[in-house]
Amino acid sequence: MRRVLGNSRKLICSLLGQAPVSLAYYKSSHSKPSTPLSRFSSSFLAPISISAIRVFCSKSGEVGSMASSVQNLGSISYLAQREATEVDETLMGPLGFSVDQLMELAGLSVATSIAEVYKPSEYNRVLAICGPGNNGGDGLVAARHFYHFGYKPFVCYPKRTQKPLYSGLVTQLESLPIPFLSVDELPVDLSKDFDILVDAMFGFSFHGAPRPPFDELIQKLVNLHSYQRVQQKSPVIVSVDIPSGWHVEEGDVGGEGIKPDMLVSLTAPKLCAKKFSGPHHFLGGRFVPPTIAEKYKLCLPQYPGTSMCVRIGKPPQIDIAALRENYISPEFLEEHVEANPLDQFRKWFDDAVAAGLKEPNAMALSTAGKDGKLSSRMVLLKGVDKGGFVWYTNYESRKARELSENPHAALLFYWDGLNRQVRVEGSVQKVSDEESEQYFHSRPRGSQIGAIVSKQSTVVPGRHVLHQQYKELEEKYSKEVMIPKPKHWGGYRLQPNRFEFWQGQMSRLHDRLEYSPQEIDGKRVWKIVRLAP
Repeated sequence: MRRVLGNSRKLICSLLGQAPVSLAYYKSSHSKPSTPLSRFSSSFLAPISISAIRVFCSKSGEVGSMASSVQNLGSISYLAQREATEVDETLMGPLGFSVDQLMELAGLSVATSIAEVYKPSEYNRVLAICGPGNNGGDGLVAARHFYHFGYKPFVCYPKRTQKPLYSGLVTQLESLPIPFLSVDELPVDLSKDFDILVDAMFGFSFHGAPRPPFDELIQKLVNLHSYQRVQQKSPVIVSVDIPSGWHVEEGDVGGEGIKPDMLVSLTAPKLCAKKFSGPHHFLGGRFVPPTIAEKYKLCLPQYPGTSMCVRIGKPPQIDIAALRENYISPEFLEEHVEANPLDQFRKWFDDAVAAGLKEPNAMALSTAGKDGKLSSRMVLLKGVDKGGFVWYTNYESRKARELSENPHAALLFYWDGLNRQVRVEGSVQKVSDEESEQYFHSRPRGSQIGAIVSKQSTVVPGRHVLHQQYKELEEKYSKEVMIPKPKHWGGYRLQPNRFEFWQGQMSRLHDRLEYSPQEIDGKRVWKIVRLAP
């Protein structure tokens, strides 16, 4: 990514905070190792939860992936080798960036890009093959983030440098501990021991033919295409900025080079990226200042949310039937749960809040009218107490009409980052006018006006009508201290008569614990049973 090292200081900490990921040690095996890698496998850290990484790189203001917005390749700038060099020199010169800063941001971008596509529950074993320069440094930084994201990283770093920046990165990895493998320790067929191979050998400043041992390492990656013909699953190859051995502008000239499944371009795509034909192309390096973009007339995509990466190019063709998640979660056992389901709900809700999940109070509300036809929508939980679950809405909406005909409903909370969901069923009634009034006036002033404007579920000629009515009411109440609550707006409370707590587990053997009420000695208690997944 960077051609000139310049004066660098030792990298002693990550520039960006990392969300915690729960990890647990496996006990060491004393059996004789059967492969060069088996001496590392049993004593390595293994992930229990991947919630933190999902929070970090897959949550934005919208449901779904932060990096999922696809940018058209035709509207993005590509850099020639000379331009890429000048950009880096400008960043590290007049703009004051240091090499370790750029390397940290680049490595984090690589790790988060990979995590967007290849989840550690399915692609756990990662080998980062690092070259002697800055591209290799990006790979070392990425390896550290892989560890904290819940992967099992290994590093092959055959040509080490004693420069403080690089020796510091090695020290950080060894302290975790992340195993370093020599070229001789690597198996002939990399497909048997790894799920992801990170090609961080050479960047855009490389010239000429690769020399030993990197020529051999590149050939190992090329050979994977031969192994793919005889086995179903082969590790994916992820190249950092430039597939090693490619010409920075002309690409894989002879057609016999590495064929990566993913390319993570840094700062801006290089010209050779136009020849990339793999399914996943990401751009990382959310640090290009406007002065650089203006000087080099760069057209770069917007990074969604707080993501360090953004997908560019055409999205891959997805086989919907093949989409699946092999959940990794702590066991959810009967002896661990609260006797009262409301207490158990609060416990899980607090976990969702602590994990930083987006809108943990979002819930699917399902209702049905007298005709029995169901309808669902997302609403926000605004209170939970011994009386039940409370939300607020328009009393003239479709859900309100259905509840007036059939005062029963079902709620569903889904906390993706924790592999959990909670189902609640029960009868529904309106909350008191006093309770609705109190909550209405606790809302932001704009939300109060919006509640008056919206005749929920009715046909609107256009969005401009809503804006116009909003402005009129804003002016009308501009001098009023308190905006009156409309009569058609208020709350509902669902009094639960059934709960189900669901925890995703491996091989679809999910935990499902159901609470249902029963009378014992004249007292209402909750019976807990386990349901088949």
